[in-house]
Amino acid sequence: MSRATLLVLADGRFPAGGHAHSGGAEAAVRAGHITDAASLEEFCRGRLHTSGAVAASLAAAAALGVDPGELDLAADARTPSPALRVAARRLGRQLTRAARATWPHPELDALARRFPKGAHQPVVLGLTARAAGLAPLDAAYCSAYEGVSGAATAVVRLLSLDPFDATGVLARLAPEVDLVVQDAVEAGRLAVTGGGDVLPARSAPLLEIGAEAHAALPVRLFAS
Repeated sequence: MSRATLLVLADGRFPAGGHAHSGGAEAAVRAGHITDAASLEEFCRGRLHTSGAVAASLAAAAALGVDPGELDLAADARTPSPALRVAARRLGRQLTRAARATWPHPELDALARRFPKGAHQPVVLGLTARAAGLAPLDAAYCSAYEGVSGAATAVVRLLSLDPFDATGVLARLAPEVDLVVQDAVEAGRLAVTGGGDVLPARSAPLLEIGAEAHAALPVRLFAS
């Protein structure tokens, strides 16, 4: 395992397409739920402990070698919004392309053949970490941090929020990211024998509703 490799995968400049997505933040800004750093922090906290925890557990399970097809079905079942399912698969397809170019591996090739339109992004992320020689813990950290940092970065653009304030939000959430990641890795280990059904299924109804409203907008800054 290489910490430098982890930095490559976790770098926001890794060409996985995440920069084009706000993690629900654009819809939340439009609805008036995010107006400043304090409300951004509450949004990110809620996202971290719901959809973020689910995504991190999927990534950890994939890194542990759980069948990606089974995990993709589990991700589908935990994503009621069609718009979010489409976004997750688009991100998964882009991440698969980037991962295969960066860390060529037979398991990534097999995933691309099995899901030509893309598997759910957290599943691809976990398999990418596995191909890169990273641990399930690393995959879960990448997923959990990405879930909050993407929203924070988007809000800087959407509201002209001070980047220092946005970074402060991420720093204050760091201890909670640690806890979510530890739980996600434990859930991933249980999935090795118990399958995808044992993974967390935490709901975030406002994210789902916001995603559907966002998808219907004629003009938007982010894809989701």
